[in-house]
Amino acid sequence: MKSNRVGLTNADKIFYMLNDFILLLALLVVLYPLIYIFSASFSDRLAVVSGKVFLWPVNFSFEGYTAILKDPRILPSYANTILYTVVGTSINVVLTIMAAYPLSRRTMIGRNLIMYAFAFTMIFQGGLIPNYLLIKQLGMIDTRWALIIPGALAVWNMIIARTFFQSTISHELFEAASMDGCSHLRFLWSIVLPLSKAIIAVLVLFYGVSHWNAYFNAFIYLKSKELFPLQIILRDILIQNEVDPASITDPELMTKKQGLADLLKYSIIIVASLPVWLVYPFVQKHFVQGVMIGSIKG
Repeated sequence: MKSNRVGLTNADKIFYMLNDFILLLALLVVLYPLIYIFSASFSDRLAVVSGKVFLWPVNFSFEGYTAILKDPRILPSYANTILYTVVGTSINVVLTIMAAYPLSRRTMIGRNLIMYAFAFTMIFQGGLIPNYLLIKQLGMIDTRWALIIPGALAVWNMIIARTFFQSTISHELFEAASMDGCSHLRFLWSIVLPLSKAIIAVLVLFYGVSHWNAYFNAFIYLKSKELFPLQIILRDILIQNEVDPASITDPELMTKKQGLADLLKYSIIIVASLPVWLVYPFVQKHFVQGVMIGSIKG
């Protein structure tokens, strides 16, 4: 039996070779800093400051992680960040779906006007001072709600979810369900959500990473240290270990302190990023499917 495969021309082979080379080069450019940070975090402080770390840890050491974990604020701040991430993401996803689904139904009266109102908030905002005054008047200063409520709905994520519902959940499907007495709420719960795992995974990842890395709002709205998220505590640890050359006259001592500061910097990056790295593989399939929404029609 003859094969139906079409052979590649020389121009095609050259194109694929160049394409593979460029992609491999891009992979190395992105991957090497991550490998270096990981290796430096497990290396000796003197090896880090002297530039001996290249790919693998030099004089393997847990000194950076030990210095971080010795701080009694780490575990409470980790718990705070997990709380902010779980509660905040849950509220975000619920509100986003509750706004996106009705706006995706063409039978909704005034949906275009409501979408214009949502889009308006993406272009024009009150600014930092009005936002702070609003949070203060609502009594949320120095409370956990100050990190959850102000960003309870991201308009761009809502638009992505609405696009998914429009392109995936047909109006005819609701008409068929409504003939059997299915309400909008029942339709959303029993049919739309089971068919929307991809977009839900995208929303969870977007909102979850945003909450996990949240720093600025906590810096502005929180005063009590027991409410601080992980990012604020890690920042304080890094600042406390910064070296002022003018305050140290012993070159050997300054080298050791600088080495510890650099080691802490890399260890803090790993500690702050590890949970996101662990979660991403489980949502990658749905994430890739969800972000391609609207890119191909048919």
